[in-house]
Amino acid sequence: MSSSPMRSPTLRPHRMKKDESFLGKLGGTLARKKKAKEVTDLQEEGKNAINAPMSPTTTDLHPEDTLLEENEERTMIDPSSKEDAKFKELIKVLIDWINDVLVEERIIVKQLEEDVYDGQVLQKLLEKLAGRKLNVAEVTQSEIGQKQKLQTVLEAVHDLLRPHGWTIKWNVDSIHGKNLVSILHLLVALAMHFRAPIRLPEHVSVQVVVVRKREGLLQTAHITEELTTTTEMMMGRFERDAFDTLFDHAPDKLSVVKKFADGVYLVLLMGLLEDYFVPLHNFYLTPESFDQKVHNISFAFELMQDGGLKKPKARPEDVVNLDLKSTLRVLYNLFTKYKNIE
Repeated sequence: MSSSPMRSPTLRPHRMKKDESFLGKLGGTLARKKKAKEVTDLQEEGKNAINAPMSPTTTDLHPEDTLLEENEERTMIDPSSKEDAKFKELIKVLIDWINDVLVEERIIVKQLEEDVYDGQVLQKLLEKLAGRKLNVAEVTQSEIGQKQKLQTVLEAVHDLLRPHGWTIKWNVDSIHGKNLVSILHLLVALAMHFRAPIRLPEHVSVQVVVVRKREGLLQTAHITEELTTTTEMMMGRFERDAFDTLFDHAPDKLSVVKKFADGVYLVLLMGLLEDYFVPLHNFYLTPESFDQKVHNISFAFELMQDGGLKKPKARPEDVVNLDLKSTLRVLYNLFTKYKNIE
């Protein structure tokens, strides 16, 4: 009976002391969180005030994008545009294309901004596509060396593109600065100029945030940047010929292209026109996959070139995808060459 009264007073004060300590810590933690939230709210309010002069909406800026000199300007893709499905597809198609072209160089591109900016990949890509070597250092680590290489590579690109009416929307600083919009403009132009065997998504646009520093204040503006239009416009906008006129006036007789989409008829037709038998092991007589159909069309194009025709303007992928104008252009070229055959 004497032990119970002594145990109870000993435990109760200890319990109260522990509770008081816990509540004290909790109160201190809540107070610190409240102060931190007030600081965050104040920073957010300040950022909104900075953005207000040019943009009525709040733009989330990376800290390094706010470190600008007076009158300096920086551009970046709006985060919402980066989530666009067609934008993602464009990047994936271009990366896969580059890796396919440079497979023998053991170069693997994973991220355009990080792998293209120093000029090494662009050098190898242009050399492979154009079939000529550039007089540049193979490996450059310094910023000055990288920019010098970029300058040489881009000058060679411009010499190829300008005669065909391409608008140059990139420069050494924007590429080396990892400006994704500039890099995409450049790669799209190269892919179209060299008739890459790829299908770029059409009508891809992105919202670009332009940040400027004026009188010590950051100002933002939003512009829409068009990266691709239609395949026809990008590949042949300055190459209208008699076929274009024919196509413009006879759009109602185009269902025939479906018969040539798998390439079988085109291959057999070339054999008939050139009077030889095409070995069946050279093409797929009953193609099932997209790649097998592309193989057939590509093979038919090779036979056309062997027969004295110029390389078709159309891409095999376009014919397989039932692109009416591309298919009819191929047939029209065959007709103009072989129309007098008895």
